[in-house]
Amino acid sequence: MAGPLTDALAWAVVGLFLLGVLLRWRESDYARAATVGAWGVFAVFWAALVPHFAFVQKSFVEGFLSLAAVPASLYVGYLLYDGRDSLFVLSRAVAVMGVVYLPFETIPALTLWGVSLPSPRYVLISHTTGQTQWAMELLGYSPTLVEGDQGYLNTFKFVTEGGHIILFSIILACTGLGSIAIFVGLIAAVEAPLSRKVRALAIAVPVIYVLNIARTTFIGLMFGKQYMQWFVDEILFLFGGTDPYKVSFYISDRIISQVLAVVALVGVTYLVVRELPELLTIVEDVLYVVTREEYDLREALDLPEQSDVGPGAD
Repeated sequence: MAGPLTDALAWAVVGLFLLGVLLRWRESDYARAATVGAWGVFAVFWAALVPHFAFVQKSFVEGFLSLAAVPASLYVGYLLYDGRDSLFVLSRAVAVMGVVYLPFETIPALTLWGVSLPSPRYVLISHTTGQTQWAMELLGYSPTLVEGDQGYLNTFKFVTEGGHIILFSIILACTGLGSIAIFVGLIAAVEAPLSRKVRALAIAVPVIYVLNIARTTFIGLMFGKQYMQWFVDEILFLFGGTDPYKVSFYISDRIISQVLAVVALVGVTYLVVRELPELLTIVEDVLYVVTREEYDLREALDLPEQSDVGPGAD
């Protein structure tokens, strides 16, 4: 997150979505109003993140997606207000995504009964750092691991032939948690037998985990070893940068990895909906929000009928 303001907005969004879920479960007349309000605050949340992604992180992909999410969230709220009840499923998914993600983002280290407990963020970052180090060593590279600015042992130190030091840090955004939270939320939100939900998670989570370690290893080596020093002046101009040593990072992370991440999410979604066709309700709603056209994806994607997948058992 960008800071205390967006953290507070994120918890407000999740709280409103959870309230909407509870009211919907209780069949309250106020469920629609609460959920529509949640989508309105969600739009404010994304608007607050646009400057962070676009100007601080210099990520065109994330900056564009954050900007696009503002009118999209408002439109979802309008459609829900206008009676498109299938969007309650997407709203449940967002609530679960927030419950999964936010503790890692916002809960600090704790001391209980005199015992110091590491923060969830530290645990996840440390694990991802260790797996990335293992992958780098498997490929024959041995960068030094040093303490980063968060006080974690999460930073790889590379030294170029000219003696320049390059530091590559693993942060929460590098752990794959965001993508995993998306699929946990989607899978939890739909009405389907528990056994098939578990199978869908067993597909999504390991694939995302492996692809994420490949991504952090790729970016770390390309940046640390300066393997992508291409079109230096043009790339620096494009990203508003001044440090020529960051060109390999901009290319490997901000261009290649982020574009491939979108492709990977689409691919994982396809694999998951083959196991859990009920997810098509959410996918079709998202496509309607983007294109203003109705879709029937089951036949278009040659997906099995629910009876062919099997009912499973709760």
